[in-house]
Amino acid sequence: MMQALRHWKTHVRDALELVLLPGLATVLPWRLCFALFKRFARWPWLYRTACDAALREALARGQVRTEQATDWIAQRRLVTLLDHADLYLALTRSNAWMHRHLHVEGQWPSGESPGIVCTFHWGAGMWSLRHAKAQGMRCHALVAPLEGAHFAGRPILHRYAQIRTAAVATALGNAHLDVSASLRPGLRALAKGEQILAAIDVPADQVAASIPVTIGGMQAMVPKGLLRMAVEQRIPVTIYLTRIDLQTGDRLLRIIQLGVADNLESLAQQAFSYLDKAITLDSSAWHFWSEAPRFFTSAPTT
Repeated sequence: MMQALRHWKTHVRDALELVLLPGLATVLPWRLCFALFKRFARWPWLYRTACDAALREALARGQVRTEQATDWIAQRRLVTLLDHADLYLALTRSNAWMHRHLHVEGQWPSGESPGIVCTFHWGAGMWSLRHAKAQGMRCHALVAPLEGAHFAGRPILHRYAQIRTAAVATALGNAHLDVSASLRPGLRALAKGEQILAAIDVPADQVAASIPVTIGGMQAMVPKGLLRMAVEQRIPVTIYLTRIDLQTGDRLLRIIQLGVADNLESLAQQAFSYLDKAITLDSSAWHFWSEAPRFFTSAPTT
């Protein structure tokens, strides 16, 4: 009986957090919806498990002060809610909506040449994918298989992940690539003059090859396969980040073309310096604080 009750509560919470609340973006004018989202972000139960874990890690690692905790965790909830809402907006809104609510700094490289496009789990990047396609990019997103213990007993979460992965491919206009076993699919795309795209700030505890970088004054270990490919194949690298304007709800896309790199270590440090700056700008917008023990190998420097 108790187990059935727990399962029921999990289903209700997933339905609220992943579908019903963020899905309001499909039926309300965006400014009104964003105003409501800011109110929802003050609800302590919303995204509680992940947000509480994120706050604990950020506090322990000196990324937020105790007196800032209430506002920080509200921003953390708001970013999460907006990131989920972007799925439903991407499914129901046209490029005209994008042009009104996405502001861009920098330019994408030519979509006619091979390239490696990197981003981070910071902010909300769905509309940046649509923008890349509109500007002639031919990107394939690298994705991991939708498996794992965190989906067990959570069919709504699993279905949400499937729909979101499909929406990424639709936004880019190209099928995603499963590179869990090999980077060969990426190499084939590059050989055709296309681009591959990935969020590169993922824990390195399940890969064979990693490299140290500095984030927030701490050493972190991250996978190096994609960046090593860029150096060895002499493929130009582009970084992009999508910040949320927490006053208006608009998205702010910044694109940085790094070009071709000769040294893996230098490229990794340069690429992750943009995540470091982004976290300094808004640490609450990084989605992986709850996974910090899997990233960081040192305490913050003083």
